[in-house]
Amino acid sequence: DGFLAALEQDAQERAQRRRRNEQLANALKEQGNEAFRAGDLALAIQRYSEGLEKLRDKQELYTNRAQVSGRAGAPHGWVLCGCARCNKNCLKAYFLMGKAHLALQHFSESSENLKPILFSPLTLGTLPECVAEARLEEQRLREEQRAQRELQAGSVAALSIQELLQRISSPGHDLPYYTGAISLLAGAVNTCSGQTFFRTNNGFSILSNEAVRGAFCAESKSPAEVELCVSLLLLWQAACAGNEENQRVLLAQAEVGAQLPELLSCGTAQIQRETLALISLYSEHEGGRRLLGRQDLSRWLQILMAFVKCTDARAESAMNILSDLSGEERFQAQCRATFSTAVSPLFTQLLGCARQVPWAALARALAVLGRLCADVGLRAQLAQSRECWQACLQLLEGCPDASPGYQHCVFALLGLMMNLLLESNGTIQDFAVPISGRCLALLSHQDGRIVTRATGVLSRVLPASPSAVQEVVRAGVVKKMLRILKVNPAPFISACTVQLWLCLTEFPLPAGFQLLLGLLHSGDELTVGNAAFCLSQCLLLPGAASSLLGSGVVQLLLRHAGGDAARTSVQQNSAIALGRLCVAEPRHIHQLRKLNGLAILSSSMKYVQSS
Repeated sequence: DGFLAALEQDAQERAQRRRRNEQLANALKEQGNEAFRAGDLALAIQRYSEGLEKLRDKQELYTNRAQVSGRAGAPHGWVLCGCARCNKNCLKAYFLMGKAHLALQHFSESSENLKPILFSPLTLGTLPECVAEARLEEQRLREEQRAQRELQAGSVAALSIQELLQRISSPGHDLPYYTGAISLLAGAVNTCSGQTFFRTNNGFSILSNEAVRGAFCAESKSPAEVELCVSLLLLWQAACAGNEENQRVLLAQAEVGAQLPELLSCGTAQIQRETLALISLYSEHEGGRRLLGRQDLSRWLQILMAFVKCTDARAESAMNILSDLSGEERFQAQCRATFSTAVSPLFTQLLGCARQVPWAALARALAVLGRLCADVGLRAQLAQSRECWQACLQLLEGCPDASPGYQHCVFALLGLMMNLLLESNGTIQDFAVPISGRCLALLSHQDGRIVTRATGVLSRVLPASPSAVQEVVRAGVVKKMLRILKVNPAPFISACTVQLWLCLTEFPLPAGFQLLLGLLHSGDELTVGNAAFCLSQCLLLPGAASSLLGSGVVQLLLRHAGGDAARTSVQQNSAIALGRLCVAEPRHIHQLRKLNGLAILSSSMKYVQSS
């Protein structure tokens, strides 16, 4: 007994010491973190080391010390040694070891250490930037080794590039001289090896030439400066096409990133065209968009949107870039700062003069704004603008020629409006009646896509305004929607369910139910599921369930609720409708009892309660 008591006492003492040491280690870790944030790397390393003396198995201290040591210039092998003490579940250790191996050009080891990060659920299956960096670094090294072998073999292209770069770097010449040399250089770097020769021979430091930099950065350019600037943009296009490392090095030049928005807004069509072509090389792939996201893009949306007015290829190029960037979180975040003061007024102006703007470009711009409004902050700003809604209504008034281009714009605009109507504010309530009126007129449009989106807009704007509901009912919205549903229910019923439910309060119930019962006989599961949902909503109306006595609806819903449809919405929506039917009108239970369906009704009650 004495021996066991001694063991227990020893275990308790060790547990107490560990708790005390863990508290001290956590305190030292926080002190190290504070020192790191303050820029005192030596003190941070000291505090992490002191923490490890208190608790040797605390992994955060190993990884933090390794990270700060790397920042302080410690050998990469030291970082690897420190992280190797962590267990296999420590993703930060894998990350730091991958970076260290990458710096040592151990590409296979780097990839092996980064794999756990790549497939970890904590990274949501996305490709971390460090993995892409490892791939690019390995590719860069191989390209430079190959270029070096070609140079040693006496490559004419390499010697030509070196000679041209020397000419451009020499001072004292006029602009036409530099323009000619840059144009020749653009023709020499159109291969992978040529691009590599250009980079390794400091080709991207071309702006160190004062004359070249002055022409490139001049606010008001002379004809000679315009010609040099265009040749420089063409050179960068040739050097960066399909080469992510060159793209990275180019944007690392401070003057280039700062001048891109200035070149886009300079007013010279040729410069704008080549600047757009250069930016397109970045926007068309993920790595390039990531590089662009590190630039100041706060003005880009406004500048690129203005190209909608152009009647040449600049409009399409600008919209392609915006389309590529619109899904990037960094771009969306930077747009918020100037959206309400610069972009929204420009958008309103474009809609106001839509007939003077190319329809195709305007449709693309509307689609881009629709995607940008997936961002809650941007959507809220635009949805609050009265001028925006007025311009939208103006465009929906119609165009005399009803051209296909105009129809594309209407389709894109309705999509944007659907996104904006996810918001709820006083402005939307004020415009609900005219918005509903415009969309009601579009329900007779020959383009089914426009009809679908018009019903979608109605489904979102009607709940915001009882006055709008009354107006569209008075204008015959129910008859229009029922006619659409009779002709081709599957594409429209999902969008129409909410409006149909709202409007049936002013419409004879049996006529509406007759249509829904017919749709429940459909062989299309999507149609059946949506029809059952619509019926369940209608059953909330007073007297609705009683009007269905003797209609055979119980048998129909029972068959779907207990069926084996592939879409679970069929069973769930039918069960909800069946439950509401019997709750609202108990006489339906007698029919249900005859069909031995009480068990299904019992199971459906959980759906009724949750709905």
